[in-house]
Amino acid sequence: MDIAHPYLMFLGDAPDQLAAKTAQGVAQWRPEWCVGQFRLPGCRADLGLTDMTMEEAAEAGVKTVIVGVANRGGRISTEWIDVLDRALQLGMDLASGLHKKLADVPMLKAAAEEHGRQLFDVRHPTEDFDVGSGVARSGKRLLAVGTDCSVGKMYATLALEAEMRRRGMKADFRATGQTGILIAGSGVSIDAVVADFISGAVEWLSPENEPDHWDLVEGQGSLFHASFAGVSMGLLHGAQADALVLCHEPTRSHMRGLPHYPLPDLKLCMARNLEAARLTNPQAAFVGIAVNTSGLSEGEGDDLLKRLSDEHGLPAVDPVRTGVEAIADRLQGI
Repeated sequence: MDIAHPYLMFLGDAPDQLAAKTAQGVAQWRPEWCVGQFRLPGCRADLGLTDMTMEEAAEAGVKTVIVGVANRGGRISTEWIDVLDRALQLGMDLASGLHKKLADVPMLKAAAEEHGRQLFDVRHPTEDFDVGSGVARSGKRLLAVGTDCSVGKMYATLALEAEMRRRGMKADFRATGQTGILIAGSGVSIDAVVADFISGAVEWLSPENEPDHWDLVEGQGSLFHASFAGVSMGLLHGAQADALVLCHEPTRSHMRGLPHYPLPDLKLCMARNLEAARLTNPQAAFVGIAVNTSGLSEGEGDDLLKRLSDEHGLPAVDPVRTGVEAIADRLQGI
């Protein structure tokens, strides 16, 4: 997928800010791409962007309307269809990360065909992938791995991309989830790829590149999560990562959604991820630990980061609170 920007963020009738978390993520990480927002009556979410009609968005040069709101069941609400149809008529594409496809709405499919526009259902890959080859390729790659799901893997890789680019390094975030794809403008929703082709899809996503170029691959799941370990393993083998960053959220008492599974010991988690990564890149190594300390006091967070750094001999950072400069320092030396 290659989604054109600038964007108009469609918030629809979102009942609260959380319902617009996809749009919030895009607006946070790609503010220069987001020229405005569209809200239906009763919408209770606000990104702080200029409210626009579809006509105003088209006049402002918007290329794609991003459906950045989620609802129960991930459906395309009937209240949205006329407005989205108008966007297509005005020459804009549509992109959505919902479970239900834009392309399955007859009115939208017909309008896209009539006006020569594209419908991007980012949860549903359209590429035909090969199985992974494991053949070494030029360029450098980093993969974020986690002790659990939803521990900040996307945030850590995006923060590293921003910091590395600030330093003049060649770096690109490679998205593997729907929100990441909308932030990057391209990518593969890896959890929707047939299992045999996951590693091949990651090879496709991070192809050969210049020797000093870094692909920062967004991680998914955890090797220790009984529900999602398969996609995590496919990412490890396909990325052929030179560098790994362990992501962790320290306040959890168990794996997300699995109260009978405790969080893994960090040292064991790193050892297992390294063992798997070295199947396709024997030189793979950890370069840092990224911790979401938002559930701790500032003092507790600082103490934890220092302890983890001392225990593992690696920079331990909170990408939000402390930044990722210490990990970027390591990457500059590779």
